[in-house]
Amino acid sequence: MAKRSGIRSNESVAGWLFTLPAILIVGVFLAVPVLMALWVSFSDWNGLGPPVGGRAQFVGAENYADVLTEEGLAQRDFGTSIRNNLYYVLLVVPLQTALALFLAVQVNRRVLKGRGFFRTAFYFPSVTSSVAITVVFLFLFTASGAVNSILGWLGINGPNWFNDPSGVLHNLFAVFGWTSPGPLGATGPLGLTWWDWLSGPSVAMCALITLAVFTTSGTFMLLFLAALQNIGTEIDEAASIDGAGAFRKFFSVTLPMLKPTLFTVLTLGLIGTWQVFDQIYLTGGGSPGKTTLTPAFLAYQTSFEDLRWGRGAAIAFILFAIIVALTLLQRRILRDRDEKPKRRRRGIDGDPHDGATAQAVTRLNAGAGGAP
Repeated sequence: MAKRSGIRSNESVAGWLFTLPAILIVGVFLAVPVLMALWVSFSDWNGLGPPVGGRAQFVGAENYADVLTEEGLAQRDFGTSIRNNLYYVLLVVPLQTALALFLAVQVNRRVLKGRGFFRTAFYFPSVTSSVAITVVFLFLFTASGAVNSILGWLGINGPNWFNDPSGVLHNLFAVFGWTSPGPLGATGPLGLTWWDWLSGPSVAMCALITLAVFTTSGTFMLLFLAALQNIGTEIDEAASIDGAGAFRKFFSVTLPMLKPTLFTVLTLGLIGTWQVFDQIYLTGGGSPGKTTLTPAFLAYQTSFEDLRWGRGAAIAFILFAIIVALTLLQRRILRDRDEKPKRRRRGIDGDPHDGATAQAVTRLNAGAGGAP
């Protein structure tokens, strides 16, 4: 084959020249820092001098062992942060996803007047400074704040939210007279007892959970709203002709077609909740009693305050591994069980959405007893 010549002969060189600035930027500001942090996680660098070529020595997996296997304060602090963050994720992600979907469905209704106002109002907390909103919540959830005043009108004596380290599940157990750990006092994973793992989120963490749901639901509402507006009206009309009610149309047609957006929202929510830092820093750095401590803040505290940069980097990479593993697990759970190759799902015209439409209609007919 003859060698190409003319205007297309230098396309490869020109392509590399155009992408070279982006490659350099990503390499210098992303790849190199990540590799350097990985080296730091295997060293005893204390932040003084350069991490490479200085006094830092290679210590192997010692920093990882300190927080994962070696009994001591470092392991207990890491276990406490994982427990706190786990409850935070389990409550924030479902609540913010459900609220965002509910708000999106409501503001997408044609009969709703002032839809633009409500969309702006629901989205406004998401674009407001997290520092400003956290400070406002600190005032709202003080012992004499607005939240406790409203609870007082209902005859409820509200707690001192951000200063109450008691676990919600422990408080619930105490109502039924279960205050002693008993056999659950045995040591469990990461240096904590099983009783500690079953404490539930602290009262202070519940205030932060409310804050997170309030500030993030607006952003995810926009994602769901865009997906809802991409669903053709003919699908809704076909479901109505088949006799499907509002709930049947939502669960058999709308929700299945929102699965890609739902996966995106859950993934972003999962990553964001495991990386929570600002609110923890502003509300006392893990206080009261380390019940709001998270791995992200613990990595910062270990590095910048205790000057144990190797251990702090190790915590950061463990957190990264947790996020990746949970994201892959979530993707596996949400995938279609009867998923077929895309070319088999394509319609006559080759439109990839025809397959999704056909699946939705199949679910609708199955729910309606197979009616045509």
